[in-house]
Amino acid sequence: MMLKRSDSGEDRPPLLQHGPVLMAGFERRKVKTRGAEIEVAIAGSGPPLLLIHGNPLNLASWHKIAPSLAQSFTVVATDLRGYGDSSKPDGGEDHAGYSFRAMGEDNFDVMDALGFECFAVAGHDRGARVGFRMALDQPRRVAALAALDIVPTHHVLTNVSLGWGLESYHWFFMAQKAPFPERLICADLDYYIRYKLNKKGVGLEIFTPEALADYARCTTPEQVHAVCEDYRATVTLDLAMDTADFGARKIACPVLVLWGSNSHCGRHFKPIEAWSAWADDLRGWAIPTGHYPAEHRPDLVYAAFQDFFSGREPVACDEAA
Repeated sequence: MMLKRSDSGEDRPPLLQHGPVLMAGFERRKVKTRGAEIEVAIAGSGPPLLLIHGNPLNLASWHKIAPSLAQSFTVVATDLRGYGDSSKPDGGEDHAGYSFRAMGEDNFDVMDALGFECFAVAGHDRGARVGFRMALDQPRRVAALAALDIVPTHHVLTNVSLGWGLESYHWFFMAQKAPFPERLICADLDYYIRYKLNKKGVGLEIFTPEALADYARCTTPEQVHAVCEDYRATVTLDLAMDTADFGARKIACPVLVLWGSNSHCGRHFKPIEAWSAWADDLRGWAIPTGHYPAEHRPDLVYAAFQDFFSGREPVACDEAA
């Protein structure tokens, strides 16, 4: 995928106004994969674009930009296994059922079922880590990768600082042996989800009432256990995979990285420097958001995604705003 410089956004379809219906215009279906049953939302026509959400969200986290992207792309949004309305299989003794590789295989299976061999991927948070692993494992199938508000897992876990640790306590708390974190979190699920989403200096106002209600609906004991399995896999199997690949493999496709200037990622890491160890065809910049850019500033995320996935070199947010 060769990118050409984007001179302006004049030929970019408009950002559609979001309403009370989450993922308006999308068809919902379930797709059985080799290890789970995945909730899928699909709309649009054109080149395929897979959207993968993060923790503690579900595919509805794309609701402010997905209908607009569907003006140009066949947009496929999935709930990760263990999250939302997807099934929550057992992780196994080594938690391999919740590794980023296993989650990536689900998404490859979904795209196979829909008839898409090669496609672009955009991920936020955990979803970006899944996209990262997909691009490494099957480079011929991932045409382009956009990552929202992360640096690669290997960099995170080998550059832990006090500031990041205080803001990202859940990485190590949720990775503790079951059922310790599950029992504490499940004592008050509504308190937990609101605390988790209420990021420093941002608040809950960036979320629509409908999205907040959907995230709360999906915050069940079963999902909490699956999320803990996700984090247990991260500090064991995922880190081991990344350590083996570090310095030996790179992502072959173009990569776009956007991060919030007021997020834990923006405050404690140098994202482009961290990503440069993994990707040569790389661009990215900070945008004025917290950890949930697609819900905080959908205008900026949409503009960058639309240009990037259309094969145009995207411009920084001060030019795209």
